[in-house]
Amino acid sequence: MTSPTPTRTDFDVSVRELPGRAAELLASGHRLALVGAHHDEDAVRVVYLFVTGPPDTRTELHVRLAPARPAVPTLARLSFPAGRFEREMRDLHGVVPLGHPLPHRLVRHFHWPRGWYPMRPDAGAAPPFAEQEGPYPFLAVEGDGVYEIPVGPVHAGLIEPGHFRFSVVGETIIRLKARLWFVHKGIEKLFEGRTATGGLPLAERVSGDTAVGHALAYCLAVEEATGAEVAPRAQHARALLLELERLHNHVTDLGALCNDVGHSVLHAHALRVRERLLRLNDATTGHRLLRGGVVPGGARLRTVPDPAELAEVGADVQEIAALALGHATVRDRFTGTARLDVRDARDLGCLGYVARASGLAADARVSHPFAPGVRPPELVVRTTGDVLARFQVRAEEAAGSVALAAALAGELRPGAAVAPLPGRGRAASGTGIAEGWRGTIVTRAELAPDGRLSRVKVVDPSFFNWPALPVALADTIVPDFPLANKSFNLSYAGNDL
Repeated sequence: MTSPTPTRTDFDVSVRELPGRAAELLASGHRLALVGAHHDEDAVRVVYLFVTGPPDTRTELHVRLAPARPAVPTLARLSFPAGRFEREMRDLHGVVPLGHPLPHRLVRHFHWPRGWYPMRPDAGAAPPFAEQEGPYPFLAVEGDGVYEIPVGPVHAGLIEPGHFRFSVVGETIIRLKARLWFVHKGIEKLFEGRTATGGLPLAERVSGDTAVGHALAYCLAVEEATGAEVAPRAQHARALLLELERLHNHVTDLGALCNDVGHSVLHAHALRVRERLLRLNDATTGHRLLRGGVVPGGARLRTVPDPAELAEVGADVQEIAALALGHATVRDRFTGTARLDVRDARDLGCLGYVARASGLAADARVSHPFAPGVRPPELVVRTTGDVLARFQVRAEEAAGSVALAAALAGELRPGAAVAPLPGRGRAASGTGIAEGWRGTIVTRAELAPDGRLSRVKVVDPSFFNWPALPVALADTIVPDFPLANKSFNLSYAGNDL
């Protein structure tokens, strides 16, 4: 990472201009990272954020709509993620995407009150939720031997709710529909009116296993909006914490994937390593999930990990991966299972290790660096797009995280390096982009003249990757669903904001 200063350009465009400008940005290699609706005093303003890099480039298109009947021309035919952002925006803000090819509800379940849009300033308290308006319009798959298997939304264990409906012939899945948003929490509304510091605990809890990633994206957004200058020491501490978070999550899932194919010994081995890392996290920030380490204006470290201990952990992780891939049964179950080819991954806008396992070299540590002088690990890319590829990418990324974390730990010292957030006395906005362990996290924040948050829009990589799971599961057998699902390991909480 050599240049932490992004190039940001904002344009006010008309409704008529929007499709053409969006098409130009997409054709030039930008991706649509975020769409957020804002309720200004005189208009509904929709912000489209397009990003690319390196060099780190961010382009915003702002479209103003009449507040009485806000509507925009759909971009769904240009970008699959755009269509999902539009459906989310319609459900929560009442902004209608004109000409949308799939105008079904996305967030709003059928017991939500009709005509109530919770993100509008005049929404008021939630009215009583009623009985279902009717059955959810699942696509019926018909034919000789086709039957359905409903799974969820309530699952065994501690997994969060999601409904999966399989259309199956024999044991082969011919179609899967995943229905989410059972735990929609209204997080974006909860940000409104908080101070920049008061928004941090909420950001850390967007998705509990990604406290550092979401806190970092949030802090970067607030710091850009306020003009805060974060010291290189604090940026390096943040990079360390980001890799520690990536490491303990990758280790956990490598073991869980082994467990899903019956290798419980390797699972137990991985859990032992995970516990060691969680204790290391606790010593580093005072919290096993690394909360409290990244703060607005900087970072705080109670202790700095011992590079020698990190090297021991790295050796353990590589032993787990080698034993797994050297076991004929494990490798056979991983190979060819739940394949996601590069075209589908690109069309769906996949991020993180899901994208990299399918051949897309996408990583915000490269395209949107934040820490001067820190070189990210070499990108790990596979092309087969199956469970094996996702396992291999994560095992090699874990090794890269160990090496980077050890190098950073060798130069850092315990303590706090926190810069004050300047008060600008005017409305301002900023965007934070961070490569969480699942993929790229984007947070856009707007601050009122008094410095309080007026709008925060959060995009977890799971929002982009959930649609890829049903695509990958086509022609996969039902008994391999837990294995395939774990290889994606998508966040319900990060999606159901």
